[in-house]
Amino acid sequence: MDFGAQENIDVPIDKVFEMLTDFERHERSAMRRGADVVRTDNLKTPGVGASWKIVFPFRGKDRKLDLEVIEFDHPYDMTLQAKMQGLDARISLQLVALSRTLTRLNVETNLAPQTLSARLLVQSFKLAKGNINKRFNQRLATQARDMEERFTRLA
Repeated sequence: MDFGAQENIDVPIDKVFEMLTDFERHERSAMRRGADVVRTDNLKTPGVGASWKIVFPFRGKDRKLDLEVIEFDHPYDMTLQAKMQGLDARISLQLVALSRTLTRLNVETNLAPQTLSARLLVQSFKLAKGNINKRFNQRLATQARDMEERFTRLA
């Protein structure tokens, strides 16, 4: 199952990429939402090989997720591979500079079930695809506005 969204952000491409690769901030955000996040690499700078083990509640159960950066092309592209109990996901973040101060962020996600229970989960997602896409777009728009606010505060 594939889904994606795009959002224009009124921030230069380098700064958007810097915010996307602020992994410590993302870790803290996930922990505030109830996830247990453990960084499993020892990289000093963002790049290929950055990885995490994450445990989070979903549908009444704790889910275990292994997340790893598998492609990294500063400041244009980053791809993450996620593996969660029979479900593999590939998340691609692509940035395009529309002008000096305007950046388009494209996010595409591909879910590939590996087990029967994961297939049933993805099937339920397909039935709610419209709602999921709407929520995904809203979340990306919220993140984009947050990036713009952070950029104006720092500038």
